[in-house]
Order: sequence, then C-alpha cells, then structure tokens
Amino acid sequence: METIKKIDKLKKSLIGKREGTIGFVPTMGYLHKGHEELIKKCKNENDTSVVSVFVNPIQFGKGEDFKEYPRDPKRDSDIMKNLGVDYLFCPEIKEIYPKGYKTYVNVKEFDKVLCGKKRINHFEGVATIVLKFINIISPDTIYFGKKDAQQLIIIKKMVNDLNLNTVVRSVDIKRDLNGLALSSRNTLLSESGKLSALKLSQSLMYVKEKILNGQLSEVKEIKDIIKRNISKEKGIDIEYIEVLSLKNLTELKKVDLNNTIIALAASVENVRLIDNLILGEI
Repeated sequence: METIKKIDKLKKSLIGKREGTIGFVPTMGYLHKGHEELIKKCKNENDTSVVSVFVNPIQFGKGEDFKEYPRDPKRDSDIMKNLGVDYLFCPEIKEIYPKGYKTYVNVKEFDKVLCGKKRINHFEGVATIVLKFINIISPDTIYFGKKDAQQLIIIKKMVNDLNLNTVVRSVDIKRDLNGLALSSRNTLLSESGKLSALKLSQSLMYVKEKILNGQLSEVKEIKDIIKRNISKEKGIDIEYIEVLSLKNLTELKKVDLNNTIIALAASVENVRLIDNLILGEI
C-alpha cells in the first residue's frame, strides 16, 4: 500500500491505472467493520482501490466534535494494509482547503431535513469534499454505507445532477452482534451507554416486522411507536424520528415498501448517534 498526502502525487500515481477500474472509499478514519465491508467491496469490484482518511472540518458545525472526533492513523493504516488497499490518501487540511478557498456545493432542499435541520451546512461540507475527491481521483465507483443514508442520497443526487462519470454504490449497514449500528462514535460510549443505545435499532426492527406483516403503515403511528419504545430507556435524548421518501426526502403519510426511509437521531451520553430502516433501493 502506498500512502500519499499530496493531490498532485496521487493524480500522477493513478495515471497508469486508468486502463483498469478504480474504486474509492472516502472515510474520516478510525475504521470499524462497517468501513472494512466498504473496502472489501471496493477491492472485489475494481482493479485499483483508493481509500481516503480525512476528518473534514467544514462538515462540523459550531459546538460539534471535530477536535474530539476519534483518530488513530497507525491503526487505520494497518487495517488497510491487511485488506490489500492500493492507495491511502490522507491529505492535510491545507492541501484540500488552501488559503482563500471559497467554493462549496449545496444540494438544495435535500440538506434541510433529518440531520440537516440541526447540522447547518453539514451536507454542504460533505458534498464539497466528495466532489473534490471525485475530481482528484476520478474513480469509476465510489462506495458509501447505508447508515449515513441522507449523505448517500445527497451524493447520488449530486453525481446525477452534475453528470459525473462515477457510479455511487451503497453497502448495507454493518451492526454488532446486539444490533447496534457500527460507528466511529460508538467508541465514545461506556458499556452501559452502548446497551442503552440498542433501543434505537430495536425500535426500528420492531416496526419493520409490523410493517412487513401488514400491521402498520400510517406514518404518525410508526413515529409514535418508535418514540414510546425509545423513551422507555433512560438517558436517550431523541433529536428526530422521521419517515420520508427515499427518492426526494419528502414527508409521507403512509409507508411505501419500495420508497421509504425511517430515520432517527438521538444522543446517548452526549454522543450523537443515527440509525435507519430502508424500505426500497437507494
């Protein structure tokens, strides 16, 4: 594996790889099994694999955890070497956003719901860094996990709207044995906090079973059930529970089995967690 910090060097290194396919996995590091699934899929489907580790400052708002976001570059590098990654791209902030940087990408309306209600300009930061990476690497395929479903939907919209020559591939949520969606932020939870956080995935799985059995379809009832279930567990502060269209992130009155996302965000021990249930294909 070659580790590269400079844009020009990465571009030059990839020139000779264009005859085959190039796959790319963008990450903020502190890799877990979910990231590993993305990397494995990238490796299996492409001739050359590129993984980035970059904690993107412009997607963190005031009071968010940019400085506290977990980092372990040595561990990340070892994991990638073991997985057979070809190129690790880990640029400095000034390499990506040099002095005088002024250009940002805004996928309008899609960034104003779910996490976008509270995390102002978060998705502008996400779309901007992903577009920059696509322009730097020119990957045939870029890989995202479904846990960050709003991010995935926004990136697919951006790629389509801007006619980019990159395919966006989604990978199912990776969960631990108890069902908790894997996240780098999980490491900030105590063991009791992790147990409390299980109520998030358990509530989603509960309504999923009832929806698929035809016992539940009204959005208001779904949201009420999830809220009641989560509220039974002390120490969880609910930020939102929403049921939206997968295609355009607009509100629904009833579940569409081919076009629905049930998404939630909550804080446990002051650690912000998200999870979702997807009905249909992103």
